[in-house]
Amino acid sequence: MNPAFSVILLTTLTGAAQGLFLALFGCELAHALNLSAPTPGHDFYVVGALISLALSGAGVIASFFHLGRPERAWRSAAMWRTSWLSREVIVLPAFMATTALYGLSHAMDWPQTLATGAVGAVLALALFVCTGMIYACLKFLQEWASPLTVVNYLVLGCASGLTLASAYAALSAAELMTMMTSLAIALTLLGLATRSASLLRNARLRPRSSLQTAIGIHHPRIAQRSQGLMGGSFNTREFFHHRTLQFLRSVKWTFLLLAFVLPVLLLAAGAATASTPLLWLAFAVQYTGLLAERWYFFAQANHPQNLYYQTIS
Repeated sequence: MNPAFSVILLTTLTGAAQGLFLALFGCELAHALNLSAPTPGHDFYVVGALISLALSGAGVIASFFHLGRPERAWRSAAMWRTSWLSREVIVLPAFMATTALYGLSHAMDWPQTLATGAVGAVLALALFVCTGMIYACLKFLQEWASPLTVVNYLVLGCASGLTLASAYAALSAAELMTMMTSLAIALTLLGLATRSASLLRNARLRPRSSLQTAIGIHHPRIAQRSQGLMGGSFNTREFFHHRTLQFLRSVKWTFLLLAFVLPVLLLAAGAATASTPLLWLAFAVQYTGLLAERWYFFAQANHPQNLYYQTIS
């Protein structure tokens, strides 16, 4: 597939926002359950909710750039009974509204902050499922049609959100930094394991289609000389990334390094030295790696029609 950078930004920005919100709610829930967790002030939750809301808003703005008719975007919610995309379109603004209400509840010192946070946490988890299922439900794209797709959206989003939370805590709630950093390291390592599992799975896939099934001719020997078009078309632009296998391999190793290995080292060093700049650098490096990871996720999906259109004379 040809990756759309607007979709890459949408999924990575909202994923970090959801992960950050879950980290905020987790802190409040741990305190409510008397788990000996440090208790930050209301400002920590207010500013954290604003950061989460800003990331979600930036993701929504980015999403409009891959729409052919943005003024008709509201219609995307109409098929919520059968479409995971429609469900995502409904859940995302609901999550953003709940995030805003959560921050406002803490700012006004209202008593229902925990209940609001619980609703936001459920919506954050539901949004991960909706986003992942948009791709996992496409059975003809074997690289996506796996439970690991949903798992990776969830784990990688939570990892980036907790890495951001650890850097944010170093600025505004130092007593939470060690706990947040430890969780961020654990989730980043879990993300490395689940993403590696999907890479190994995809490496063993074999195409279900062939040139014969692509063009409907069942002769045992077919020699393809051209793509069948004098110039480009929607198919050649939309369903193929036009990059070499060597480029794909370089992106794969790059995102494994930037999204997982380096952030773990930077988080560990930042926690050991109580260095706020190292923790912010960990988030910046990890987010850059997740941009590359998401590009690779889309580019690796091999649409069956590429058997025909990918060949150029």
